[in-house]
Amino acid sequence: MVWLLRKCEKCGKYTLKRDKCPYCGGVVRIPHPPKFSPEDKYLKYRMAVKEASG
Repeated sequence: MVWLLRKCEKCGKYTLKRDKCPYCGGVVRIPHPPKFSPEDKYLKYRMAVKEASG
């Protein structure tokens, strides 16, 4: 699935641009969460990173 919508990390506005925000020039990212799978191979690694960062 191709995600077209992007969200600026700096100002929080949504855009279709892929490289930078047309409003403030900030970095844009995909606002959608990753797909969930009960057989997640990397769950323990993600939990360790989340625990260490927060």
